Amino acid sequence: MNKLGPRILHTVLFSTLTASAFAQAPIVRQPPPPPPADQQQAAPAYPQAGQPTDPQAMPPDNTQAGQPQYQQQAPPPGQQQGPPPPPPLAPQQLDQLVQRIALYPDPLLAQVLTASTYWDQIPDAATWAQQHATITGDALAQAIQADNLPWDPSVLALLPFPSVLDMMARDPQFTGTLGNAVLSQRSDVMDAVQRQRRIARGYGYLAPNSYDTVVDDGGYIAIQPVNPAYYYVPVYSPAVVFYAPRPGFYVGGALRFGPVVTIGPAFGVYGWYGAGFGWGTHAILIDHRPWGRTYYNRSVYVHPYAHPYVHPASPRVESHAHYEEHGGEHHH
Repeated sequence: MNKLGPRILHTVLFSTLTASAFAQAPIVRQPPPPPPADQQQAAPAYPQAGQPTDPQAMPPDNTQAGQPQYQQQAPPPGQQQGPPPPPPLAPQQLDQLVQRIALYPDPLLAQVLTASTYWDQIPDAATWAQQHATITGDALAQAIQADNLPWDPSVLALLPFPSVLDMMARDPQFTGTLGNAVLSQRSDVMDAVQRQRRIARGYGYLAPNSYDTVVDDGGYIAIQPVNPAYYYVPVYSPAVVFYAPRPGFYVGGALRFGPVVTIGPAFGVYGWYGAGFGWGTHAILIDHRPWGRTYYNRSVYVHPYAHPYVHPASPRVESHAHYEEHGGEHHH
């Protein structure tokens, strides 16, 4: 197979992951059509004014019904079901869906999966993250609080990762499809991640390095940052790392890493305490607790964080104090 085309595409797609990428053109928002009238009441916990509020408003672009074992979970007894979820994705579709994020370290991947279920908040969050990309660490946590940002904690958790939010915002079809799959096929999504990790490890692309540890945790491949305070977003081409390398190809150069992202105690209120997975039980863990949002409780779900984020009662603002303090500039 000629891999020149995918490598060129890989270079273009992931050039935004470098530190200089934050000067790129603004994200062009093209929101999907509003949900049907019978879905207007299903809204995330922290809806954005003027934007669609239901992940169902953007149905995934899939036409296959999937295999019988890949079905959505049933609604809780006695709970009104409402509109049915989109058709389930088949294993092959899920494999392709998760490839671009499957090699993220577990805590970051957990935050991406949960944030994708609030896909309508991602574009605004990505824009804010780009505008504040020069602020890091505790100063960034203070800026988030100072600006009274209205998004869900799972979205706020990704603000230190402008490149990740940018990827999600620029491909709303991917983000909406992933969000729906997480809400209705969580176990299947996690199984797909494991399948892709096993493939990448089998070909030698996924291995322990100076950034992440890669271990077999009871038959499941876990990826953890070497230092839990420092994260590096992996940069790779799915067209390379999930396929057998050609003879003589140096697999060690296929997986690179972006600049360091510091996640300190100040970010604990956004769920970074104990973020990860219980792979054996198919649990997404946020703040050491199973994350329980589903397609059927998405309009009322409240995160059971041990250290909950207090949603601001006052309106969103843009504070300029942190720009002056750190010598930055901001233009509306």
